[in-house]
Amino acid sequence: MSRRLYLLGIPLGALVLTAVWAQAGRRPLPPPLVLGQLALALEPGEELPGGAATVTEAGRNAFGRSPPNMDRARWPEFHLGKRVFDRDWSDPGHGPGLGPLFSSNSCMGCHVKDGRGRPPLSPSEPLVSLAFQLGSPTGPGPHPVYGEQLDLHHLGQARGEGSVEVGHEELTGTFATGEPYSLLRPAYRFKDLTRGPLEDGTPFSPRVSPANFGLGLLEAIPEETLLALADPEDRDGDGISGRPNQVEDVKERRTRMGRFGWKANQPTLLQQVTHALVADMGLTNELYPRAQEPEGVPAATPDVKDYDLERLVFYTRLLAVPKRRDWDAPGVLRGKAVFRAIGCASCHVDRPMETEEVAGFPELSRQRIFPYSDLLLHDMGEALADGRPDGLATGQEWRTPPLWGIGLTATVSGHTRFLHDGRARNLEEAVLWHGGEAAPAQERYTRLVLEDRQALLAFLGSL
Repeated sequence: MSRRLYLLGIPLGALVLTAVWAQAGRRPLPPPLVLGQLALALEPGEELPGGAATVTEAGRNAFGRSPPNMDRARWPEFHLGKRVFDRDWSDPGHGPGLGPLFSSNSCMGCHVKDGRGRPPLSPSEPLVSLAFQLGSPTGPGPHPVYGEQLDLHHLGQARGEGSVEVGHEELTGTFATGEPYSLLRPAYRFKDLTRGPLEDGTPFSPRVSPANFGLGLLEAIPEETLLALADPEDRDGDGISGRPNQVEDVKERRTRMGRFGWKANQPTLLQQVTHALVADMGLTNELYPRAQEPEGVPAATPDVKDYDLERLVFYTRLLAVPKRRDWDAPGVLRGKAVFRAIGCASCHVDRPMETEEVAGFPELSRQRIFPYSDLLLHDMGEALADGRPDGLATGQEWRTPPLWGIGLTATVSGHTRFLHDGRARNLEEAVLWHGGEAAPAQERYTRLVLEDRQALLAFLGSL
C-alpha cells in the first residue's frame, strides 16, 4: 500500500482546512451573524413532500410503505416486488446467479428498511453498506484488474478481492459565538488485495447506500424543470453553478440527463436498479448481460428474470415519501427561513416542483412535491472530493441529494451518518463539511448565533 494511494482518502483541500481549523484558537473569530426578524411563512402543502404519494408513517418502516393513493388492486404487485428486494440471492433456490464476486447478497442487505447505509463505526467492524468504486490510474474507465467496484465477497470462498480498513482523524473548530465543534476526516487502507496492489494514483470513491423512497417521483420531474435551475456559467453571479450530468441511457442507446446516484450517473430508475444488481451482486439482467469484473462474459440467460426485475422496479418506483413532522412549529419555521437566508436553498431548492404525467402510474402523476434538491452537479470543494470522474461529473462534483425524509434517518436506519461516505456523524457535521460552491453558506452557518443554528437543524429534522 503506497502512501500516495493512502492519501487519496485525504484530499489536499482537507489538509489545508486542517491548518485553518488548527489556527482557529490563535486568531480572532469572525463576528456572529445576527439575522434578526425573518419572514416565517407556511408553503401550502409543504407537510406532504410527496404530494398525494406521501405516507403518514413516522416509525421504523417509514421508508418502505406504498403510497396512500395507490389502488388496492396493485398491492399484490407491490408486495411481490418487496419480496424480490428482500431476497437472499445466495439461496440455491434462486439459482446460481449471485457473484461469483459481490458486495451484498440482497438489496435489503445494504438498504436496510429501504434506508441509508453507513460506514463501519470501528476498524474491526466489517463493511456492510459502504462500497468502493474504482477507476483506472491511467485515464477514464474502470480499473483494469478489479473493475469498477472492489467486491469484498466471493461465492463459496472465505473472502473476496480484499478488505478496506477505515480510520479517521478528528478536526476541531470553533463557531463565531465560541462553541467548539469537531469533524471526522476519513482515511482508507486497502488490505489483502487478491490480485495485487492498486497502482499509485488509482482513483477510488467510498459511497454509502442511499435511501430508496421517492425515486419514482424524482424520475417524474420534467427535465426542463431541472434544466431551468442549471447555471453552469454562473451568469447570475451568486456563486452557484449547478449543471446536469449527461450519461448513457443503456436501453435507449442515447445520452440523457442523469438524476440518480451520488454523482447523477444514472438517467432512469430502471438503469439505477439494473446497474446495482450487476455491480453490487453480480446479477446479470436485461440491461447488463455481462458481469462487471473485467473477465466477465455475457450470460446465456440473465440471472434476474424479466418478471422479477419488473416487480423490483415497480416496488422501488412506488416507495412513498414520509410526511413531515412539526412543519408548522415556530422554531421549525424560523429554521426554514434561516435555511433560505444563508443560501442552503440555492441547491437544496425549497420551492415545490410538479411531476409530469407518468404512463401507468397515476400515483406519481401531476404531484406537487418538495424534494429539496435540484438533482444537479455542484462543486463541493476539495475536502469532499473523491478524485473520480463519473460521466461529466468531476472528482469534486456531487449531485445535490434530496433532503426529504432525512429527519427520520435515526428512526429507520438506527444512525445519523450523512454525506456520500457517511463521514458526518449528524446533520450539523454534514453542513460543516460543505465547501466549494457551498462554502459561503457553510461560513454563514458557523457565524449564526446558537439559537438560529438550532432552528435550522430543527427544520432539517422535520423533513
